[in-house]
Amino acid sequence: MCFGFLGLQFAFGLQNANVSRIFQSLGASLDQVPLLWIAAPLSGLLVQPIIGYMSDRTWTRLGRRRPYFLVGAVLASVALVLMPRSPTLWFAGTLLWLLDGSINISMEPFRALVGDQLGPRQRPTGYAVQSFFIGVGAVVASMLPWILARAGVSNVGPAIPDTVRLAFDVGAAVMLLAVGWTIIRTREYPPDVLLAFDDAQPVGDGPARDGRSHETKTGMLVTIARDLVAMPQAMRRLAWVQFFSWLALFSMWIYTTAAVAQVHFGTTDPHSAAYNTGANWVGVLFGAYNGFGALAAVCIPFMVRRFGLQVSHLINLWLGALSLSSFLFIRDPNWLLLSMLAMGFAWASVLSLPYAMLSDTVPAQKMGLYMGLFNLFIVIPQVVAAGVLGSVLRMFFAGQPIYALALGGGCFIVAGLLTLRVPRTIA
Repeated sequence: MCFGFLGLQFAFGLQNANVSRIFQSLGASLDQVPLLWIAAPLSGLLVQPIIGYMSDRTWTRLGRRRPYFLVGAVLASVALVLMPRSPTLWFAGTLLWLLDGSINISMEPFRALVGDQLGPRQRPTGYAVQSFFIGVGAVVASMLPWILARAGVSNVGPAIPDTVRLAFDVGAAVMLLAVGWTIIRTREYPPDVLLAFDDAQPVGDGPARDGRSHETKTGMLVTIARDLVAMPQAMRRLAWVQFFSWLALFSMWIYTTAAVAQVHFGTTDPHSAAYNTGANWVGVLFGAYNGFGALAAVCIPFMVRRFGLQVSHLINLWLGALSLSSFLFIRDPNWLLLSMLAMGFAWASVLSLPYAMLSDTVPAQKMGLYMGLFNLFIVIPQVVAAGVLGSVLRMFFAGQPIYALALGGGCFIVAGLLTLRVPRTIA
């Protein structure tokens, strides 16, 4: 059920580790990079609630969620092949819309699938298993350009290096194969069976026996808006946890390449050998935190049984704060791997525990819609980061990208404290 996430995160890992590099290689300035990245969260803002709503109301020979896995995987694979071959900056920015939107088409139904198939006590483990496969996929994806360079593939070019192009080709194949495996090997409960399993209090109108509510007569957008207003209290409070958590993560994804290249490899020239060496090392660091995240996913269910969902999430988010803050003080790039150990716990926790807390509070017949709405609180901070971080760095930190990571550490601290406000759920 969770194996397809290996392919999704392979694509997502390549995107996170290399998109800033691609933009700078095509001539984008450091001030432009966050604005170009805004395509990713805006595509999620549009896609996630709509796909969640639609997948709740879908039942085909492939099931409820799996048709969306297939469509998203095919479109994302096309974008992966084309992106490192972009002739211009605007073309690369357009492909980021396609890539991130396609990943979201598959990802939101994957989140809902775990909520559909597992009971409340199984869900923390189910989402932790998802985090494990996310970690495994992202480890290889993030490190792949560095591995290819070590194997002799050219890592310097007039535009985008061959290491990046070949890595994205491999990512397209892995995406299709991994998601295809889940589509073929997974069964889904039909809507009427899911209603019998529903262990949460219904929100709004009850569904009919075919799994559809009469709310569909009022229109999709009205229903989405109404359910957003009627979201459970736990979801409202988790929204703020997600906002600051993903503001921190987006700061890391946008600025780590520029920060490490400048501070640890001594260059700001995106066409220099030192810059590309630093960019490859960032891929290794991103692979490391995803690898540590896969190991952390094994530990998190034990943490939850010992401390509960809320306190476990606080501990892990504060480890993320320690990780990002350490970039200010560590000067040997090899020692940054230690920082990634702490980030691995934060990453695995962000990918699992908020969804475990949420899935216990929403009705089964609206699991997809609420998972989509919940992810608005992931994309909104990304829009904020893309629109504001560049100006903040320029006004207060002389444009130094390393301080974006320190700001991200502060956001993790705030997110951890806000976790304590979330009502306790079954662990």
